[in-house]
Amino acid sequence: MKILGINAFHADSAACIIIDGKIICAIEEERLTRVKHWAGFPESSISACLEIANIKIDELDYIAVNRDPNTHIFKKISFAITKKPSLKNVISRIKSRKIDTDISKMIAERFDVNKNIIEKKIYNVEHHVAHLASAYYPSGYEDAVLLSVDGFGDFVSTMWGTVENNKIKIDDYITFPHSLGLFYQALTQYLGFFNYGDEYKIMGMAGYGNPSFQNEMDQILNIKENGKFELNNKYFLHQSEGVSMEFDDGYPKIGRVFSDEMINLLGNTREDDEKINNKHKDIASSVQLQFEKALFNTLDHLGKKYPNKKQLCMAGGCAQNSLANGKITNISTFDEVWVQPAAGDAGGALGAAIIAQIDNFNSSTFSMQSASLGLSYDNDEIAKILNEDSRLNQFSLKYFREDNELENEVVKQIINGNVIGFFHGSFEWGPRALGNRSIIVDPRIKNMKELLNQKIKKREGFRPFAPSIMEDQVSEWFENNQKVPFMTHVYKIKSDKRSHIPAVTHVDGTGRLQSVDPFSNQRYYNIISKFFDKTGVPMILNTSFNENEPIVNSPLEAINCFLRTNMDTLVLENHIISR
Repeated sequence: MKILGINAFHADSAACIIIDGKIICAIEEERLTRVKHWAGFPESSISACLEIANIKIDELDYIAVNRDPNTHIFKKISFAITKKPSLKNVISRIKSRKIDTDISKMIAERFDVNKNIIEKKIYNVEHHVAHLASAYYPSGYEDAVLLSVDGFGDFVSTMWGTVENNKIKIDDYITFPHSLGLFYQALTQYLGFFNYGDEYKIMGMAGYGNPSFQNEMDQILNIKENGKFELNNKYFLHQSEGVSMEFDDGYPKIGRVFSDEMINLLGNTREDDEKINNKHKDIASSVQLQFEKALFNTLDHLGKKYPNKKQLCMAGGCAQNSLANGKITNISTFDEVWVQPAAGDAGGALGAAIIAQIDNFNSSTFSMQSASLGLSYDNDEIAKILNEDSRLNQFSLKYFREDNELENEVVKQIINGNVIGFFHGSFEWGPRALGNRSIIVDPRIKNMKELLNQKIKKREGFRPFAPSIMEDQVSEWFENNQKVPFMTHVYKIKSDKRSHIPAVTHVDGTGRLQSVDPFSNQRYYNIISKFFDKTGVPMILNTSFNENEPIVNSPLEAINCFLRTNMDTLVLENHIISR
């Protein structure tokens, strides 16, 4: 059974392939088009997945899509009758319903197959059901509570449920116009960050402020009983005007979603080039706290409804709020929380494919031990690229036949304070670099955060960097002892350890950790382990291998990034290039 899953004509377009219940590959389109958060048809990802799986498009049993425009149809009609949305809003929804036809047409045209054949293979899955599936089935949990929270998808913003007889059972949901994701997006825009996906900047800024705008946040987002919440619609435009989303050249652009009433409440917005002040930091802190209050209210409801269930699976864009994720086991009744590495809309491609498999073939062997589900390049391919690139003639180039020797050299360079671009294996699924496409450095160097932000990443100074830590050492350095293989949780670093690792300790004493085991990524684990042997610190600083662009995919992209920045060293599998 061969199933292609896709997230198409939306930000973070992606594709994946499942064969007989096994996840073969999963790729976000941005990694290949080099346009961040690529929106539209994921042609390159589909092609790459077919190549990895070694199959042709006409061999697929199903093409699963993470949206179903026919779901919640009566709620949509009721909204249209009672709320009388604008003509612009209506036109937007009509265009949205044409997506399925566009998908069939695109696949037929781009892959030279009969459109009628493709149409018969299309399998629509409700947006949030796809999210829930992507969270639960790869988790390895047996009896979990499932929660999906994002902006909107198929008229729903939040959905929760459980699993019975291996099938997802929906308990309840929250519909348009109320959305925790849109709340966060609106305040992100208010603070001057209009690029798609900028919400993580607010998370980074929140640690520098005080939540002194809680009264205002309570007016904007009302927390209700039974785990629900409501937006005060006077502060938003989406109910009346809709959400303007364009993706010319693949880049998603979202129109303003907050109203002038938001300005009347909070004061003037921050301009894009305006220096961040204490008020902005305090608003960011207040936004994060209100988000957490709403989320934990939902989790409190779920804990009471399912008192015997101690495992939680989360997905949706809001599940990428690592600050909130790290507090769940301390605040809620849940002992374990699993968030897959591409929890946002890209992950819906995987969830849709899983549902198609479950519904039609009843298989449930979707274990995800690693996020290394993308393209890879062997040493021979890399050697050819290096030999043909004359730009590298000025640098030292060395090839290591033995992995052990390579690892020792990398550790030596880390200890010497070098900034290393590390390229190994298949690139990762999701927005985080997890040791295969990473920039790695010594976490003990006090000014390393500033150096990376200014000279390598060229980004805001308030944004933190993450530690990759040996899994069996988490409890020694962090206040929580949970496996976090996909960098989805922020935990408090133990107070007596923070001074030892200043480069990965955020201003609030936290770190967004990645726990690394010797099985999912042996080379990366070995490097961290050898660094531990030499220094007594069982972690290294890890940030994504990029510079204001999608994380690198190919050796050439890695070389280009190395040459554009002030990295000291580039590791391409067993090749090391040094300045």
